[in-house]
Amino acid sequence: MFQSFDISTSGMQAQRVRMTAIASNLANVNTTRNAAGELQPYRRLITLFEQGAQGPDTPGVRVSGIVQQRGPMRRVEAPHHPDAGPDGYVSFPNVDTATEMIDALEASRAFEANVTAFEATKSMLTNALRILA
Repeated sequence: MFQSFDISTSGMQAQRVRMTAIASNLANVNTTRNAAGELQPYRRLITLFEQGAQGPDTPGVRVSGIVQQRGPMRRVEAPHHPDAGPDGYVSFPNVDTATEMIDALEASRAFEANVTAFEATKSMLTNALRILA
């Protein structure tokens, strides 16, 4: 029964990491320069999950990594922008606000589902102890 707690807890931790990456993506949706001030648009972060460590003693999910999404940047015509190239276009991050909001909603619901499973397990364990006492 205690493995149920571990599974729910690992799911909550994984979704917390995912929400942090989503928050970073949303905060940098218009960032065209890196921390050193060089012209390099922010790249969207993606959280990768995998099953918990192999074996029956460590069930659940874990974050296997956070990677930058490759692919084309969002190019916008803005000739008066300070970061515009000679063609008048600015490369903005490959972050789509709508996609990030949907991912945030999904992560929030997954977190809530894990909390509900944790509470249900806790309730069953409490009732079992009541019966035994």
